Amino acid sequence: GTVYDIEQYGYGYSWGAGFGYETGTGLRFDATLDSVETAGLTITKVAPDPYPGDYTLMLRSTVALANVYYDFGLGDGFGGYSGGGAFGYVGAGAGVAWNHAETNSPIIADVPVPTGGNVSAAAAVMAGVGYDMGKWVADVGYRGLYINQINNAPTDETTTSYFETDHNWIHEVRGTVRYRFD
Repeated sequence: GTVYDIEQYGYGYSWGAGFGYETGTGLRFDATLDSVETAGLTITKVAPDPYPGDYTLMLRSTVALANVYYDFGLGDGFGGYSGGGAFGYVGAGAGVAWNHAETNSPIIADVPVPTGGNVSAAAAVMAGVGYDMGKWVADVGYRGLYINQINNAPTDETTTSYFETDHNWIHEVRGTVRYRFD
């Protein structure tokens, strides 16, 4: 029942792959599988907690998303969807995240916080720009990835060893390369 503010946000990375379909009208769809990891998140517990000190969190998720995008041209002579040249895009996705949580406890804690994980709903919003080179397409953009809850289940929720983090937003700048099959 105690809420602790995250004092240090750490760092993270993600990588993934997907397969999709372009309609030729600006709409495209894909299914993606990503690995997302964030390490170095820190909280501090203070007395009267029996084990005060800094706790460092590592959160890892495997995220499966079904996505839809709309590609649009960036003006005269700049192409557009499947037409070659520069384009912009917006997109959204929905899916599921398989989460894993680890905690490094302070040295004075005689019982470490258990490692655990859960399955949670996930969603994403995307926007960016790209360049269509025919068979190859490259883009760079923003992805806001939402994971509803990450916890260290099956730890007993009534103990001080249980933790959860709710309504998580991961903000990413991503680069992608796509290849079109005939």
